[in-house]
Amino acid sequence: MQSINLDNYQQQLDEKLTALRATFCDIPLPEKIAVYPSESVHFRMRAEFRIWHENGRAHFAMNRPDKKTPYIVTDFPIGARLINRLMPFLIKEINASLILSNRLFSVEFLTTLSGDALITLLYHKKLDEIWQQAAEALQQRIGVAIIGRSRKQKITLERDYVLEVLHVHDKDYHYRQVEGGFTQPNAGINQLMLAWALDKTTDCGGDLLELYCGNGNFTCVLAQNFNRVLATEISKISVRSAITNLHNNEVENVTIVRMSSEDFCQALDGVRPFRRLQDIDLQRYAFSTILLDPPRAGLDQLTLQLAMKFDNILYISCNPTTLKENLETIISSHQIEHFAAFDQFPYTHHLECGVLLKRSGNQATGIN
Repeated sequence: MQSINLDNYQQQLDEKLTALRATFCDIPLPEKIAVYPSESVHFRMRAEFRIWHENGRAHFAMNRPDKKTPYIVTDFPIGARLINRLMPFLIKEINASLILSNRLFSVEFLTTLSGDALITLLYHKKLDEIWQQAAEALQQRIGVAIIGRSRKQKITLERDYVLEVLHVHDKDYHYRQVEGGFTQPNAGINQLMLAWALDKTTDCGGDLLELYCGNGNFTCVLAQNFNRVLATEISKISVRSAITNLHNNEVENVTIVRMSSEDFCQALDGVRPFRRLQDIDLQRYAFSTILLDPPRAGLDQLTLQLAMKFDNILYISCNPTTLKENLETIISSHQIEHFAAFDQFPYTHHLECGVLLKRSGNQATGIN
């Protein structure tokens, strides 16, 4: 890829860590920050390419900043090895079929460490039976599940998910990752995040409240450290995936509720009842810990105030700037026990962080 120097991975990571420390210069961090580097190549499990049609040929491409003409992508060293093996075969097949190439504007790859893959073809045309026959033949030849998408149309030829196996502390965790749902792009770093979170919550005890649980990525691993877990998620796709993943990992102490963090905060504070909680007695939970993995915008004020009622706060953040803003409030009642930096997104300015905070000794708990 352009603008990426694969030979200076450590330098770019050091620069991000310097920027991170500058961002948090006014926050009382632990003396030592745990740093988890990524593999320098083949770390990204998913990728999306524009399809650029030129001189009767289709090419994988990516947009240039502030330019209309994209640049052609012939290899993708940051992508998983499986993505790189599939790319030349797929583009050859697309160029050999007018049915497959016509009005095709994008291709998405979703792969796993366990060797599974899914390819989504996106079109500016309605997909008909002729397209489906061609796609089924492609699927047979390439040996990978294919999905076709167009406006208000989705055709799943075989399945719309991949199966992942993540290894954490000598144990395998099995995940169904659905196309269109969020998954961690860097599976190697994801395993390290899960191991770190498992270690840091070993002695928390009690019950866990997890907001933004996604497909149960953290839930399946951390549930063993708590008596019971109540997890919330707003996305229907993610909730269905989480329920499947909990079942596949034989996790039986978790209840999942589909609702936003804001609504759940109101429910826990008794502001108003919610139908989705009618069979759940919130008063019976003995919450000790809250797990937060919010979007880049960070925590809204309701969720921030709720978090500060817990003895332990485990905060996973993909945006150090909003994390710092939230911590400026939280440290009025909690102290940072552990801080980790995970290089989830090498060769970008993004850096994933994990923070474990514990209530200061002179603060009273607000959770029963």
